[in-house]
Amino acid sequence: MFDDLADLYQQVILDHSKSPRNFHRLDPADRTAEGTNPLCGDNITVFLRMDGARIKELSFQGSGCAISKASASIMTESLQGRTLTEVKGLFDQVHDMVTTGKSPASDMGKLAVFAGVHRFPARVKCAILPWHAVLAALEGQVNPVTTE
Repeated sequence: MFDDLADLYQQVILDHSKSPRNFHRLDPADRTAEGTNPLCGDNITVFLRMDGARIKELSFQGSGCAISKASASIMTESLQGRTLTEVKGLFDQVHDMVTTGKSPASDMGKLAVFAGVHRFPARVKCAILPWHAVLAALEGQVNPVTTE
């Protein structure tokens, strides 16, 4: 059964990498942030349109490995309508999951596909890069974020 689940997770990651959702420049955007992972060559820019304290719309552009693109794609679907506090809470859950292998919470939806990333330490930074970028955008940081 574990092999079937791993295969399903791999298929979801490949699907989001090949056909990323919300992969476009959001114009106009209220907030943007760039993120880079020099080790893997990932470059992500996130664009946010806010409705008060909530993310009304979120998109990204960039290039990188399958993990970073899939992470950004699924992240954009998961964060629509959330506040900074909610994003930080979800970031903490995703970070714990990809760094320690902690079982994903039942309400994480597609984000659970990254549960196995902890077994590949070089890919942890790829999976978490878009999350650092979206936090930087929400917090108004102007300098690009990096995984180094």
